[in-house]
Amino acid sequence: MKRLLTFFGAPGVMLARTVRAGAREGIPWRETLAQVHELGGRSVWLVMSGMAFFGAVLVMIANAQAKKLIGNVAVLGPAYFEMLIRELGPAVSALLTASRAGASHSAELATMSVNEQVEALEMSAGDPYADLVAPRVVAGMVGVPLLSVLGTIAATASAVVVASVGLKIDGRAFMDARYVDGWDLLVGGLKVVGCGLYIPLAAAVAGLNARGGAEAVGEATTNGVVAASLGCLLIDLTVSLAFQFVRL
Repeated sequence: MKRLLTFFGAPGVMLARTVRAGAREGIPWRETLAQVHELGGRSVWLVMSGMAFFGAVLVMIANAQAKKLIGNVAVLGPAYFEMLIRELGPAVSALLTASRAGASHSAELATMSVNEQVEALEMSAGDPYADLVAPRVVAGMVGVPLLSVLGTIAATASAVVVASVGLKIDGRAFMDARYVDGWDLLVGGLKVVGCGLYIPLAAAVAGLNARGGAEAVGEATTNGVVAASLGCLLIDLTVSLAFQFVRL
């Protein structure tokens, strides 16, 4: 239990230290822009291609189930679109981002830690929380929502194409937003912002705690990806349960 609390609580402590350091020292915006490019720009093709495959597979599964139950997969289109906006788009996009950007952040910070560059930064009056962690956190809160929007668009487009070309049905049904309301947009938005905040924090915890040599860098990279991915799933579950309770 203690290990579980430490696993999920350490990013909370990292957030408190980062907010305090950012308020005291300021946030280096040039580095923040570089991190937006690192997280968002270098993850965009992974997220869009991954979500496109995901959307196509979901339509094929929906078609198989529809043949057994109602006979017309196009009827499932509006429900598919709502599920994509509210649940799958934010969660899967965040997991894909965590697998690439989380690994990148963890490896970079771990390398700096084992090479004593973090200690050198502190000796030159720098603050690793303000200079290293804060730009990554801001980049995550900006980049992950944008990637989720692009990933959802890619999944929707692939669903339309597969339905129209592969299944010979009206693919426009998979863009029908009749079931999407403000609650769905709020739920999806909270999930991606929460994941955008958590991914860099989990990666920073793993990276800055790395000690030793190359083996420690590899271990920190793995730990960062695992923590970021599990955190995203926990955020997804927590927000979904909270809104289910509120709506009841």
